[in-house]
Amino acid sequence: MSLVSEFKQFALRGNVVDLAIGVVIGAAFGKIVSSLVGDVIMPVIGLLVGGIDFSDLAITLRAAEGDQAAVLLSYGKLVQQIVDFVLVAGAVFAVVKLMNRLKRKEEAAPPPAPPAPSAEEKLLTEIRDLLKAR
Repeated sequence: MSLVSEFKQFALRGNVVDLAIGVVIGAAFGKIVSSLVGDVIMPVIGLLVGGIDFSDLAITLRAAEGDQAAVLLSYGKLVQQIVDFVLVAGAVFAVVKLMNRLKRKEEAAPPPAPPAPSAEEKLLTEIRDLLKAR
């Protein structure tokens, strides 16, 4: 088996294609959730806590001298990332929980009743029963 045909067999396998689609959709969904957190939720939280932007919080380890920049310990960026993570995880949890609830309702629905036999089937059943009775 040549290398090209082996790669073609691998790349066209259903699981690989499904995984690739999942990665692309996951990246797009990640952008949506990040926008939701950064553009919708964080401004509200910032307003509630008095307009604090966590990413600006830092401790100056050494002040700026001349043309040398100050050395900062920017712990606020870490706090901001932790808050973002918690909010993103909560949003994803809420979406998964909603999907599971909808899936359970779908599974709990009774299966549809089988269709009633057609007129031909009823007639053939009667003929069969009459022939058995003889």
